[in-house]
Amino acid sequence: MKVIIPVAGAGAKLRPHTYTQPKPLIPLAGKTILSFIIDQFLDNGHREFIFIIGYLGEKIKNYVEEKYPDIDATFIVQSERSGTGHAIYLAKESVAADEEVLIVYGDTICDYDIASVLKSPISLVGVKKVDNPIEFGVAELLPNGMIKNLVEKPKIPKSNLALVGIYKIKESAVLFDTIENDFRSVENLEDYHLTNAIDTMVRKGIQIGTFQAINWFDCGKKETLLETNAILLNKVEYASEEIPFFDNTIIVHPVSIAEGCSIENSIIGPNVTIGEKAVIRSSMIKDSIIGSYSVLEKVVLHSSLIGSDAFVCGASQSLNIGDNTEIDLS
Repeated sequence: MKVIIPVAGAGAKLRPHTYTQPKPLIPLAGKTILSFIIDQFLDNGHREFIFIIGYLGEKIKNYVEEKYPDIDATFIVQSERSGTGHAIYLAKESVAADEEVLIVYGDTICDYDIASVLKSPISLVGVKKVDNPIEFGVAELLPNGMIKNLVEKPKIPKSNLALVGIYKIKESAVLFDTIENDFRSVENLEDYHLTNAIDTMVRKGIQIGTFQAINWFDCGKKETLLETNAILLNKVEYASEEIPFFDNTIIVHPVSIAEGCSIENSIIGPNVTIGEKAVIRSSMIKDSIIGSYSVLEKVVLHSSLIGSDAFVCGASQSLNIGDNTEIDLS
């Protein structure tokens, strides 16, 4: 089984950070979004991955090769934005005839029973009940629990079961053929989603079931990213347990502080993630994510997302600052 991870998107809702950093590499609770995804499969014994890269794709390739040198990784470039359906189709030549595939969107962090999904005798789509289904792909089910149809961002949703961006497909050859045939009749290729292809498969008579995501963490924009960071830090396995001594500094747990940081005369936490070798002096920070190699002096920050290599001095604000930025509000 191949794990296909499309990571070619531009991440427009997380700008300015995604001007210089792909969304899957945004730090979160001491890891990156992409690491959460890969680690889940490594823990279940899967080492074959196909990454569909595009925007800032070299950064993703370099990250994967450096951090995961032992996995079997294939990188395929999606040079044009032609929808998620097209992104998956590009993996066709790297998948054996009708080999099972598991597709996970590169900004999707979910808690679910991976083992039972992998063992399923039929294709499955991950779902989660939501209050605002109009913003997502939506699954409508038959009385027997099989999928009746899938609709991407319906104007009038007939279900509150949102698609979480995880698909286990047994009939990969049918999926690739369906995408290829559908593409001939699609006017706006950028709007051709994987949702459309799987819905076509259902209409062809292929039985596809669902599995429930226990938790689904939204990494799409600043506010929900910070909320996800806090939720994950409150899980024991993600927060830093052994924190080195920092001069005249109070740490309010939970926090994640990477190696090589210099912190003094500050109050850090709760719900703060700090990247490696950041420098923080005379500051108060809570409910925030601070990128690696950033320097913060005399600041009071809350609900802030600070990119890598940023310099901030003398602010009492809620900020959204990209990489390589220098701000002096003293």
